[in-house]
Amino acid sequence: MRLAEPRRKKPSGLLMLLRRRTAIHTVELMVRTTCGSCKRVHEQIKPVVADAGAKLVVRNVDHDKELAAEYGDRVPVVVVDSEEFSAWEVDNAELAAELAQ
Repeated sequence: MRLAEPRRKKPSGLLMLLRRRTAIHTVELMVRTTCGSCKRVHEQIKPVVADAGAKLVVRNVDHDKELAAEYGDRVPVVVVDSEEFSAWEVDNAELAAELAQ
């Protein structure tokens, strides 16, 4: 005799919302040592990233040949979850919307 598998309930709307809110995004900011815009964008996006509960990683492309070859003088570049999001300028509302997904 075989016992039936217990039925699993579908997650409630609240549980789905909590799962969505606990998804941790990683935001990488590609910068160069002498880039004034990089410092400005870093200060600009810090509160947006923090409010979303995401992780912010700043990478100096001057210290990595592969990153320097890829990003060069296009910095600052914002990368969200390994996908390039923006270069040079960042719209805070668009970044917040991306991190809310």
